[in-house]
Order: sequence, then structure tokens, then C-alpha cells
Amino acid sequence: MLRVVALSLLAGFGVSCVAFVASTVYLHRGLAHRAVTFKRPVTEAFRFLVWITTGIRPRQWVAVHRKHHAFTDVEGDPHSPVLLGWFKVQRSNVTLYRREARNMDTMSRYSRDVPVTRADRWFYDHALIGLGIGIGMLVLIFGPLIGLLAAFVHVNLYLGGSAAVNAVAHHFGRRPYPNGAGNLQWLALITAGEGLHNNHHAAPTSARLSHRWFEIDPGWWVIRVLMLCRLAKVRLTELHFASAKRVPV
Repeated sequence: MLRVVALSLLAGFGVSCVAFVASTVYLHRGLAHRAVTFKRPVTEAFRFLVWITTGIRPRQWVAVHRKHHAFTDVEGDPHSPVLLGWFKVQRSNVTLYRREARNMDTMSRYSRDVPVTRADRWFYDHALIGLGIGIGMLVLIFGPLIGLLAAFVHVNLYLGGSAAVNAVAHHFGRRPYPNGAGNLQWLALITAGEGLHNNHHAAPTSARLSHRWFEIDPGWWVIRVLMLCRLAKVRLTELHFASAKRVPV
């Protein structure tokens, strides 16, 4: 039994790590903010990984996130803990997201530059199929018991971590820049860098979320490796802040 629990936790954590990396590197920094672009094979790999580990439709995620930046912590923000309370956002993040993702005005206004492809119509817009494939792969690799337990661990870790970025990291944490978000290194380690949220809101178009030597941003490490392999290119070679202060990447 101990072996089953340990393998389930490790497998679930591993899948969540893949999901968080794909989400922050591709969905967030790549699609939503256009901070980094990828070669076609890398883009397709990320799209597939997002599909089988989260079921997220990229156009919807981009639209909801861009609206969050347009109305951060004021009326119109899809998931503001300032307006709703951090605990409610933590608890209801999925519901708040799905409600905004169904808003046709939000979709048309904030994701016009994310085209609907044939692959979207056939595959990526069908969340349950992607998640079914992901769970099926876990069952095939580890067997029914460990595979299903690993899927349970992953779902809870990914949804909980994603909600914490919107809720906890907009209420707690260090605030070296004058905005409503906070930096939480422990959350950044779980979410591949997303917990450095104060930094992100200070410089949203930068692909790097770590601004100081002691801050750890695993998502940036992945981007750097892809850059070294000539598979990715960042839009800005410096961190750009609202105050015009710049730090070399």
C-alpha cells in the first residue's frame, strides 16, 4: 500500500509539473503575452501537453487572462480577491474561469489574434477527450489503481496551484513593485514560476518572471534551454518595467 501511495504521489506530481510548465511557458508567456515564440514542433508539443494534462482551450485561457490584466483588481476582473476575497477565489477559481470563458464579448475582444485551427476543431476544443487520453496513458503505464490515483493527485494539485496564483498571490507575498500582486517563492516552485506574480504584473511582457538573483523561475529555465537549441525566441531581451527601469536578461 505504501508503494502504491508513493508512486501515485510521484506520478501525479510529475504530471502536474509538466502541466504547469506547459501552462506558464506556452499559454501564459507565449500566447497571452507574446513574450516568447516557438518553432512549430515545440508549439505543437505544448498544445498537445496542455490538452492531455489540463483540457484547457488556449483561446479561452488567453482571453480570460488578458481581461484580468486589463482590469486587475477592479470591476471587470474575472477573479479578483480584492473584490471577492482570496478564499472565495481559491475555492471557486474554476467556476469563475468557466463563467468568463463563456462570455462571448470577452472572447471576441481579447483572443482575436488566436485563430481557430483545424486541429482545434478536431482535437483541442474537446477537453474531455484530451483528459481521457491523459488518464488512459497513466493507467497504461502504471496500472488502473496507481494511474487513477495519480490522476486524482494531479487534478487537485494543478487546480489548487492555479487557483493560488489568482487568489493567494494577489493577497499575500513580497511586493517589491507597486501593484496588488505578491511574490511567493514556494508557489513559484510548484507552478513553474507563476508564484512570482508581483514581478509578472510589473513587467507582463517579459518572458522571465525572476528579477533577482535569489528568485527561482523554472519556466524561464525551460525557455532558456529552448533558446539555446534555437527553438524559441524572446520578444524582449530586457525586462521592461512601467518605470522604464531595465535589467539585462
